[in-house]
Amino acid sequence: MLTLGNLFIFMLLATVGAWLWHGHGVREHALARVKQHCDKLDVELLDGNVALRRFTLLRDARNRLRLARVYGFEFTVTGEQRHAGSIVMFGVHPGPIEMAPHPFVARASESAKVIQMDTWRREHERKSGE
Repeated sequence: MLTLGNLFIFMLLATVGAWLWHGHGVREHALARVKQHCDKLDVELLDGNVALRRFTLLRDARNRLRLARVYGFEFTVTGEQRHAGSIVMFGVHPGPIEMAPHPFVARASESAKVIQMDTWRREHERKSGE
């Protein structure tokens, strides 16, 4: 027989199940954001996962106090050392991503060359005069 107490317990279990299901979706959003961030910085995400560190109250970008999930992850630059990082999630919306100080390999690009201003001016004066 279905009593009010049994109905309450059933609803409580359904709510906990829905909350855990939603938490898994938030974790997946965090993992996708961390992978994107690591690709952008040209570092390798280790183990391909994020782990829940804690629930806490943090201020978001609008300075409102909100319940946040903080996930941790590890990454490497050289393949020799592990470095820690974390991402804050406000629901499914990502917050700041923090990464431990790490070495990086600078790539020389065309836009990063040092230009001598007097040489540049002479070349551009010739081009504009032609």
